[in-house]
Amino acid sequence: MNKHIKGNLIYFTFDNFDTTGLVKHCFSTRKGGVSKGCYSSMNLSFRDDLKENVIDNYKILCSAIGCNYKNVVFSNQVHGNRLYYANETDRGKGLLKESDIKNIDGLITDKKDVLLTTFYADCVPLFFLDICKKVISVSHAGWRGTVNKIGEETINKMVYEFGCNKENIIAGIGPSIGKCCFEVDSPVAEEFMQKLPFSIDYVKKDLYKEGKYKIDLKEINKLIMINAGLSEKNIEVSDICTKCEIDLMFSHRRMGSSRGAMAGLLQLC
Repeated sequence: MNKHIKGNLIYFTFDNFDTTGLVKHCFSTRKGGVSKGCYSSMNLSFRDDLKENVIDNYKILCSAIGCNYKNVVFSNQVHGNRLYYANETDRGKGLLKESDIKNIDGLITDKKDVLLTTFYADCVPLFFLDICKKVISVSHAGWRGTVNKIGEETINKMVYEFGCNKENIIAGIGPSIGKCCFEVDSPVAEEFMQKLPFSIDYVKKDLYKEGKYKIDLKEINKLIMINAGLSEKNIEVSDICTKCEIDLMFSHRRMGSSRGAMAGLLQLC
């Protein structure tokens, strides 16, 4: 990933997306906004933060990547695997007007100037771009979304509803909790191994804690994409762990509910 620093603002982009010239995108950090307290400072989710601060944060970040903040579209994420097709009529939903996009964890579009937005504080951001059909998606993969293969759902929607060729789809897996820090109890570990048999290599017993396991969500999501037909060379994976990066990232596992949220933003030029 490429790290961008503009004054106090810090955000990341995928190199494989940057080189296409087809999109504007970023994954935010907690740096460069106007929010205060536990939301300091680039908080992009309303939660209990002041609405005017969140809107100002979007203005700052969107301006930095060359997008209009009025074009953002987001939903109330529920850790599922459902996707929604966003078009021009959805611009501003969730930020500037009430959103009727409910129970959705992935957004997809083939329209320009529709800024797809999903939120994170440890979960895995999945970015997709068909470089020929010019179709994009951002999908939010929590552990439940991962085990229910939201990455595969996204790829299938691109293929069957937009005529995309899997050979032309590039993908990015953004900053999220790493295998070093994603600790779960045995029921979650067992669900992964039952629903995703290949994940057995990425679900490891914690040698120091009875009944605890560490899971590599990034690698599992990558393999879901490969199994769904994407080329490994077309998938870029961030090595940033959101829980480890104390000063740079919001982390639910580290901070609890008193925190802000980062966002993945993606728009066709």
